[in-house]
Amino acid sequence: MLSPMGTAEFELRRTVNAPVDAVFARLADIEGHNDWMPGRRSIHKRSRQTSPGPAGVGTTYVDETAFGKAPGEILEYDAPRRLLYHWRQTMLGRTTAEGWLGYTLEPADGGTAVRHDARLQTYGLYRPATPMLRRIATRERTTTIDALVASFAGT
Repeated sequence: MLSPMGTAEFELRRTVNAPVDAVFARLADIEGHNDWMPGRRSIHKRSRQTSPGPAGVGTTYVDETAFGKAPGEILEYDAPRRLLYHWRQTMLGRTTAEGWLGYTLEPADGGTAVRHDARLQTYGLYRPATPMLRRIATRERTTTIDALVASFAGT
């Protein structure tokens, strides 16, 4: 869905061959993302947790991407069912884009059904670029969710 307000939303679904607890733990381990997230065909370069302690609501992080640094925080943490990340990208002190990346997990046939919902909001001069950024985000999130599935292959 695309609105004139610079919003794009989409959803992806996959089944992971692993128990719900293990999938949730992998998604919630921010620095662990560096071990399984795609290195090729991805804008993601590195993730770093910036607040101390175990992951939970309010945990902060920074993603380093091809578009620059995107600080964020965990908005929802309901283990092992729901996890929601929020990130923001700025330029010259103004927010240019922000995103919400959610994961809802349910047991399914010995594995885990993952529903990955994503929303992108653009601002200012970035609004006209929303359709292009939506295509980039959809490709990035598809690559990421496929890497999550692959990270459990053979375990």
